[in-house]
Amino acid sequence: MQGNEAIAEGALAAGIGFFAAYPITPANEISEVLARELPGRGGVFIQMEDEIASLAAVIGASLGGLKSATATSGPGFSLMQENLGYAAAAEIPCVVINVQRAGPSTGLPTGPAQGDVMQSRWGTHGDHPIIVLSPSSVAECYALTLRAFNLAERYRSPVVLLADEAVAHVRETTAEFPKLEVVNRARPGVPAEWYFPYDNSLGDVPPLASFGEGYRYHVTGLYHDKSGFPTERQDEIEPWLERMFHKIEGNVDDIVQLEEEGDAEAEIVLISYGGSARSARHAMNVARRDGKPVKMLRLLTLWPFAESMLLERIGNAKRVVVVEMNRGQVRLEVERIVAGKLPVEGVHRYDGQLIHPNPILKAIKET
Repeated sequence: MQGNEAIAEGALAAGIGFFAAYPITPANEISEVLARELPGRGGVFIQMEDEIASLAAVIGASLGGLKSATATSGPGFSLMQENLGYAAAAEIPCVVINVQRAGPSTGLPTGPAQGDVMQSRWGTHGDHPIIVLSPSSVAECYALTLRAFNLAERYRSPVVLLADEAVAHVRETTAEFPKLEVVNRARPGVPAEWYFPYDNSLGDVPPLASFGEGYRYHVTGLYHDKSGFPTERQDEIEPWLERMFHKIEGNVDDIVQLEEEGDAEAEIVLISYGGSARSARHAMNVARRDGKPVKMLRLLTLWPFAESMLLERIGNAKRVVVVEMNRGQVRLEVERIVAGKLPVEGVHRYDGQLIHPNPILKAIKET
């Protein structure tokens, strides 16, 4: 199965009910599968006039009670940023799949890249919480897509699945996909006249009522009170902002996934994610066969960043090498958290080609 096909299958397994997108390479196979499969399962597929409208439709469908998603690549992801910020501020669960390609601008449509890491975190203006996942295999394309829907529903938040062309178009033989837990959003258990969609007293994630079920409430990107109406009262704004951030930052242990492979007490630690992790794993295995103790920390969750987990698992290593298809977007984060306590190097490529294991091996062997 191809990675993009597995993403579509993961969305279907999660219970997606609405998908809107505009064609773009290298994400089109996701739309092709869902255009064929969704209508027969009672869902809705619609090709929109552009990426801005696609995410707007997804937001509306989610407010109507459907698990909703869109898929795109770099140029389309750029167009979605305003609505991504709206979904974060209005706390609307949805999934945005970005199959990264080389950029900036139209770049290289058929070449892999990982240049959207910082954009996925900070692309929309203002401070906002966000969850971003990164698959490295066809099996993970399925599992992390399903997980993206689960996290969106659990935390009333947009979730970005940040794949890349290498993983999206690789074909692998996989075992039968496991039956994973499917999470649905919390629904209100009170009469419509008692319902407040942003009631901080109900915990980090208040229940979300669906439009069309008798609940009437306001949705806006403006700072709002518990009813959803705009407000400038600091005693309403500050508690809402604190809750909105805490629902992500206070649940890092549930959200963040990090995998460790190789020698537990290695002096050299590779950090990678997505398609680059495939090359990093190969380089690590070759180095270990040659007697070099190495381990790899693979980020399945890019945001929120795995700060404490990385520091703990880097341990007493003497050197860190970050492998990624950009000019060092995660490397800068690693440098920030290690705070000069050990050298952090990077093996980078950003010309639309997958990183070969040889430069990674060279970095490992340098002392």
